[in-house]
Amino acid sequence: MAASGSAITTSMTTAIVDANRRNTRDARADGAFRWLVTAAGMFVLVALAGVALSMLWGGREAFSTFGFNFLFSTEWDAVHHQFGALVPIYGTLVTALIAMLIAVPVSFGIALFLTEVAPNWLRGPVAAAIELLAGIPSIIYGMWGLFVFVPIMAAYVNPWLDSHLGHWPLLGPLFTGPPLGIGMLTAGIVLAIMVIPFVSSVMREVFLTVPTRLRESAYALGSTTTEVVWDIVLPYTRSAVIGGIFLGLGRALGETMAVTFVLGNAHRLSASLLEPGNSIAATIANEFTEADSDIYRSSLIALGFLLFVVTFIVLTVAKLMLRRLSRHEGAK
Repeated sequence: MAASGSAITTSMTTAIVDANRRNTRDARADGAFRWLVTAAGMFVLVALAGVALSMLWGGREAFSTFGFNFLFSTEWDAVHHQFGALVPIYGTLVTALIAMLIAVPVSFGIALFLTEVAPNWLRGPVAAAIELLAGIPSIIYGMWGLFVFVPIMAAYVNPWLDSHLGHWPLLGPLFTGPPLGIGMLTAGIVLAIMVIPFVSSVMREVFLTVPTRLRESAYALGSTTTEVVWDIVLPYTRSAVIGGIFLGLGRALGETMAVTFVLGNAHRLSASLLEPGNSIAATIANEFTEADSDIYRSSLIALGFLLFVVTFIVLTVAKLMLRRLSRHEGAK
């Protein structure tokens, strides 16, 4: 009996020692994993700060030479080394705004069609087509816009807009100009075509997260499809939908090649959407290899920093809006 008790005690001691070793090993592994993922998260912040500071440092000569006038000047004279960022900033914001005005309702309609209206046999092919559109390189959109869409705009759309809307009191200045085809309106439409697959895919995935029982309950109470969408689907997914819209806006602000092909690349500030303009990304892409002086190169890098700031402000506003919506939902 004594020998049996001693064996049991020994085995229990061994089990306790093994458990302690395993706990120590698990704690070390957990600590190492925590440090690893923390380093990954910090890497994002370090990379973001590094990119911003490097562009700010590269554009320091332009900021120190022109000061705040760099933000409000329309002059861009590479010969006399006089540069201003107002025209590229204006073109970037206007083309992105046009793109979102077109892309948001179209994306919303596509997402609702795929989740609420389309038959099951049609949802798969349409969703696959949207994903294929999202995978097309931007330069292909630019080439298509230049060789196919610009002639259509020059021959049909621009003359119609000029003749029918050009004489209106408030909207008239926006739609007057020569029928060149290239311009901010064309660039905005091409950007919208590029952004629609991203925004519609996000909206579609978000709408699919609405519990089926909520939809079925609403239909059981006699709600129509329109009522289900406005009273059930949208309130349930409002925050995520806004996030998807701002994600598309961020892509529209930073698009380069497609805009470069169809925008016209003219450093001229005009209220007309039919005339050529410029954007920050297009200016950098077109002129960086031609920068023959330090101040020229610094001005282009400063434009890159301004694009970073604009995108950061847009995403910050989106985050604040989402947080405010979450608070209101929690209060309700």
